[in-house]
Parts: sequence; C-alpha cells; structure tokens
Amino acid sequence: MTWLRCVEPRPWAATRLFCLPHAGGSAVFYRPWAKEISPAVELHAVQYPGRADRLAEPLVADADRLVRLIAGALAPLMDRPAALFGHSMGAVLAYEVARLLRERGAAPVHVFASGARPPHDRGADRVSDRDDDGVVAEMIELGGTDADALRNPELRELVLPYVRNDFALIEDYAHRPAPGFDVPITAIIGDADPHVDRARAARWAELTTGPFALKELPGDHFYLVERQAEVLAEVQRALDVPATP
Repeated sequence: MTWLRCVEPRPWAATRLFCLPHAGGSAVFYRPWAKEISPAVELHAVQYPGRADRLAEPLVADADRLVRLIAGALAPLMDRPAALFGHSMGAVLAYEVARLLRERGAAPVHVFASGARPPHDRGADRVSDRDDDGVVAEMIELGGTDADALRNPELRELVLPYVRNDFALIEDYAHRPAPGFDVPITAIIGDADPHVDRARAARWAELTTGPFALKELPGDHFYLVERQAEVLAEVQRALDVPATP
C-alpha cells in the first residue's frame, strides 16, 4: 500500500505540500484542505500503516524507522519545491523527515510545525503507559474527531491500538541535534492548547538557522479545524504562492 493520499492531483502545480497527521490520525484529516488550498499547490497526506485503509498492515512503533519510510516515499516527489506540514506528533515527524531529506540532497523549502512542542522539549508525561480509560481521557482532553470515535465502544476497540502505538512512538522518540539545519520553520498553535503554549512553541526557532515564524490562532489543540482558512493562508503566504481565488 502506498504512503501518500492525493485526492486532487495537480500536475501543473509548482509546489507540493506533504501533510503528516497527529497521533491516532490518518490522511483523511487533511482531505478538506485539498480543494481549499491554492491551485498552485498539490497536497499529499501521509497515511501511516495500521489504520484506515492500511488497517491490516503492522503498526510502526519506532519513530526513526517511520521517518525513514516516509522520507523514502516522499523522495520520488521531491522533483518540485516541496514543504512539510505536521500536526502534533506529525510536526516532530515532519521535522525529522525534512532533516533526512536534506541530508540526502532533497531539502524541502519549508516545515510547518502545528500544535506541537519542539523535538528537544518534549516533556516526560507518558500517556501510552495509562490504561485504556486514561488514553481515552487524554484524547478527549485534546479534542478532535478521534476523541469522538473513542467514545463509541465498537470504534474504540478498533482505534485504541494505533492511538496507543502513536503515543508510545512519540514518547520514546529522542531528539538528536542536527547542526546546520537551515530549512525555514513556521510554528502554529492554538492559544488555548493544553499541550503547547507560546513560549514552548517559540523554541522551534532553536532548531533552524533559517527563518522562523510563530503564528498563534484562537482555539485548542485542534484549532486548525475551525481555523482552516487562516492556516492555509499562512501556508500560502510562507510558500509565496497565490491564494485560492
């Protein structure tokens, strides 16, 4: 099964945007973006194994391995300028994928880190070690459509294994310094996010020698659902592409 979902191919687009979901998320989270983003951008969403249409595939429990697999999937599509957008867990993965692509001579033009503490300031709380009710409680606190699914007993049995896997993956992740990383980073957060505040988000600037920007929008951890238009406007501005007509 392929790693990328592109619901609206745009062979004419000058830029590609690769979107990485949060813990417990899937490529469908970014589906509404495809028609709303600038026609100059072709959007691809990463589909992690073990969920949605890849439910039968084994989960990947190691962040380094997942990064290598994603980078390998993106490599053939780096023939055009490309940016990475990741939300929460996806932001850390996007940064690591960008590092690896840069090392391989195919650096992206921008990394967008949404709703995430920076890789070198992750915190010690381990949601993955909680019982099922504890994991569900964390998801409900963060909000989003995944929390709604976990309230349904039948869906909960299906969803909880990959949610727990993703929490463990990001909690076991260890940042290794990467001197010389110069890809521009934009951090975007919700002003009422219980997971990351402005001060912590600002530390993403420490990870690049390139330009850095911090954008704060109204909302909680999943601010980007309600503020989709503003997020896409920020992406388009940073990539210097024309806005949606």
